[in-house]
Amino acid sequence: MSVNIDSRVVAPGSDDLVDEAWQLKEAINRQEGVLKQRYDFFTNAYRRSKVHCYVQDGELVGFAAVRRDGYILFLAVSPDFRGEGIGKKLIARVAEDHDTITCHARTSNENALQFYEHLGFEIKRRIDDYYEDGGDAYYLKLGSDVGITDKISELMRR
Repeated sequence: MSVNIDSRVVAPGSDDLVDEAWQLKEAINRQEGVLKQRYDFFTNAYRRSKVHCYVQDGELVGFAAVRRDGYILFLAVSPDFRGEGIGKKLIARVAEDHDTITCHARTSNENALQFYEHLGFEIKRRIDDYYEDGGDAYYLKLGSDVGITDKISELMRR
């Protein structure tokens, strides 16, 4: 990862970087057809979450918005910064606070599914018509039964 990328945490209730996160999410949506949430849903969920962010030269390049129970509402990394370990580092930051991490991913989002499976997430179940647009999802989980701390430590050594 580039030396000039800074990490930040946005506390629940804050609007810091919400517009930048929306714009990054929308850019990914236009390019890949994923992260299709509506503005009001996204901003409300963002504001209720602890958000781990990576910023380079004032530009948001990745973020993970997480509920208090370790559920990742949104995980996004700019396509220009993929492959630099930002997604892994975001998951590792979430793992510092939680014994288990869960999330949903579209069954059609091969990039996300490969990423999560590479990190050790397991598909627990499929949910038909999960998304507002009728898209199906997998519910994924990392932790407790696989030793999340050891798993993340191993992951960061790769």
